[in-house]
Amino acid sequence: MSTENEGNEGNTVPSVPSVPPAPPVPAAAPESTPQGGHSAPEVPPAAPADAPTAPIPAATHHQGAEPSAAGHEPPPYAPPSPQQSTAGSAAWPPPPPAVPSYADGGSPPAWGAPAPSESGSPRKRRASGLVAAVAVAALVAGGFGGALGYWAADSNGLGSSSGSTTVAASNSPKDFKRDPGTVAGVAAGALPSVVTIDAQSGDGEGGTGTGFVYDREGHILTNNHVVASAADSGQLSATFSDGKKYDAEVVGRAQGYDVAVLKLKSPPKGLTPLPLGDSDKVAVGDSTIAIGAPFGLSNTVTTGIISAKDRPVASGDGSSNKNSYMSALQTDASINPGNSGGPLLDAGGAVIGINSAIQSTSGGGVGQSQAGSIGLGFAIPVNQAKNVAEQLIKTGQPVYPVIGATVTMEEKTGGAVISDAGTDGTPAVTPGGPAAKAGLKAGDVITKFNDTVVESGPTLIGEIWTYKPGDRVTLTYTRDGKTSTAELTLGERKGDS
Repeated sequence: MSTENEGNEGNTVPSVPSVPPAPPVPAAAPESTPQGGHSAPEVPPAAPADAPTAPIPAATHHQGAEPSAAGHEPPPYAPPSPQQSTAGSAAWPPPPPAVPSYADGGSPPAWGAPAPSESGSPRKRRASGLVAAVAVAALVAGGFGGALGYWAADSNGLGSSSGSTTVAASNSPKDFKRDPGTVAGVAAGALPSVVTIDAQSGDGEGGTGTGFVYDREGHILTNNHVVASAADSGQLSATFSDGKKYDAEVVGRAQGYDVAVLKLKSPPKGLTPLPLGDSDKVAVGDSTIAIGAPFGLSNTVTTGIISAKDRPVASGDGSSNKNSYMSALQTDASINPGNSGGPLLDAGGAVIGINSAIQSTSGGGVGQSQAGSIGLGFAIPVNQAKNVAEQLIKTGQPVYPVIGATVTMEEKTGGAVISDAGTDGTPAVTPGGPAAKAGLKAGDVITKFNDTVVESGPTLIGEIWTYKPGDRVTLTYTRDGKTSTAELTLGERKGDS
């Protein structure tokens, strides 16, 4: 498997685009009211007390109807009593028309409300429409937008005439507390110990990555590819979540592991290292929290799960032919360029990995955009990162466990094939090395490392590097179709070759 390191190479962060306005919707009430208000319908005068009463017809006459044939004036209108309701009166008011008759595309007034006056002020109508649009945007933007939308409408004369309505939240922000085990609680505890790293090379180029406080002396743990460009003659700085910025320098870095340790030149007092977990005990399905600066956006928190363990990964930074190898923790927490070197936390807030690489669908060709998250991120297990960090702090250089044999880097070979020759014409199997002592030869195919199935050379290297020099391991290999096993003690190699 080949992935791309996800350091952010950009110098600037693009501005966040503004939110487009929400489209207006038909209001629930007319947008304007005729000047002077609308008058109540005329009520006929009551009949004299001594006037004879007439039976109420089944269908009442509307005001302004023609006199009856007998020449009598129609009786005054009176609403039918419940006992006198008929089929005609039960349907009043009639339902709205099925198809609006507004050919110009305008919105009809709400049913049962008086039609807006033609003499209404156009400016007032436009202002009312704007209020409706703002109310819709508020509803989309937040859970309390409904109360905000109602207040805006009422304050512009579109709501009840009885005055505005105040809606109180059940808990004010100062009374609202989040449990330590929630994502918000974990993030609040971890963010003060996470830094955004700015690495500028001697020629002015650089990028942004992430790191976290490793100890109280001011050591910062991160990825090698985050600081490589500025390691020799550039400038490094670390900015905390409170905005305070400190100059830093490289203590040591391991290209093969993709791990580096920085030291703050003038570390502040009261540094709080992030607690380290046990990556060997992580299980698929465990919750994860990633913190970093994707595309330069510092203090970004994303969540997910462990989607796989012991994933063989060979990652490159795109600027050299050297790769890093890891038996990685795979997560679907959103990881993007700039998250490199940041902590991958468990649900309790302990570091279980260092975010290092992402799977990319981009071929990396000219004109293609920088890779982004597709839900496949890879982190260096913290147990391995801790061993490397201690070596770098102590000696300034990494130490790699080795078997003393060169294997091919081809994928899907059914195992790690020992090459016919080593680099620069050296023997593929180092004379007197661990593999030679165990009887391995060129052409042998290593299919298992202890209990782990080996599918390729990168898989074998990543698995070997989870151990320490001096550890005893068992190799399963095939030669001429025959399967054999061999036990050997891992050797060591100091520094990056």
